[in-house]
Amino acid sequence: MARVRLQHVVKHYTANVPVVKDFHLDIEDQEFVVFVGPSGCGKTTTLRMIAGLETVTAGDIFIGEKRVNDVPPKDRDIAMVFQNYALYPHMTVYQNMAFGLKLRKLPKHEIDRRVHEAAQILDIEHLLDRRPKALSGGQRQRVALGRAIVREPQVFLMDEPLSNLDAKLRVQMRAEIRKLHQRIETTMIYVTHDQVEAMTMGDRIVVMNDGVIQQCDTPAEVYHHPANLFVAGFIGSPGMNFVRGELREESGKLYFMGDGLKLMVPERRRASIASPDGGGAGSRSVVLGVRPEDIQHAEAVKPTDAQALLSAQVEVAEHMGSEIYLHVVVGHAAMVARINPRFHYVPGDRVELVLDMHRVHLFDGETGMALPGAHT
Repeated sequence: MARVRLQHVVKHYTANVPVVKDFHLDIEDQEFVVFVGPSGCGKTTTLRMIAGLETVTAGDIFIGEKRVNDVPPKDRDIAMVFQNYALYPHMTVYQNMAFGLKLRKLPKHEIDRRVHEAAQILDIEHLLDRRPKALSGGQRQRVALGRAIVREPQVFLMDEPLSNLDAKLRVQMRAEIRKLHQRIETTMIYVTHDQVEAMTMGDRIVVMNDGVIQQCDTPAEVYHHPANLFVAGFIGSPGMNFVRGELREESGKLYFMGDGLKLMVPERRRASIASPDGGGAGSRSVVLGVRPEDIQHAEAVKPTDAQALLSAQVEVAEHMGSEIYLHVVVGHAAMVARINPRFHYVPGDRVELVLDMHRVHLFDGETGMALPGAHT
């Protein structure tokens, strides 16, 4: 078991073009951390630097108390599970799981113990005599995990291990990997582009974009208090609604105005929204963000002073069974609301919706950073 520390790590493939920029992160012993972001954001490159499969251009990586920048992958005491399971087709499941241990010349009885213990954890004891071609995708994934477990490493590294599975099996395997982490209590670093995987699996999420950490925090904190527009738009499904406009004071009250909307900011939120010069909210360019679940059908909620009534026109109604994703136009702004399935609408219908102004997010219109106190 070990901590993993990355101190101001930089990676260049070509001169002066960094793909990972000043990456600084401490991962605690036995923690499950997920790197998430779009394709090309640098998450896999960072994982490969931890594994020793990519060299570090600048900065330091520590596993435990040992600096490993110049340590070969085989000596880092890590195990990696890739997107491609890379099982040997001519070997049985037992032989695939035992192969790395044989190369390390472990005693036969120790190899047998580790393989059977890992197989029991993963519920694949009945598959040990089969070859990969006789296994389903989920069973192959379990074998790949078993091959990593038998090494009893300090750190597990997983690079999009579920991306080849169908949707139902992905859901099942997410839970299995989480239970596996709870059982073996080993530090795990997991890479995915799927924000649902990140939200459901990680103790902490590291949201990356363009080689930079955008936010690192618990799933709940990242979801409810995104640090900037990128995080707010990337995390959540359906994504957060955004409307560009400005904050403006009128008759002693503060309003958001933009795209045909005029929404009053509740008084208790007004005091915490500072202007760039520190002189109150004033008038400033902002982006309003609102989660689909914070827009409700007017009949489904009790009215309060902090709610804004929106008259909207339906464009698309996506029936999801337990809820409806209602795509609407409010003023000139396109939004998605997540409403109760007992309400039925077709394109062209008018609908009255309610927006909870205590739950909206406000971002600086120039920097994209969340305004202090802009969400409660």
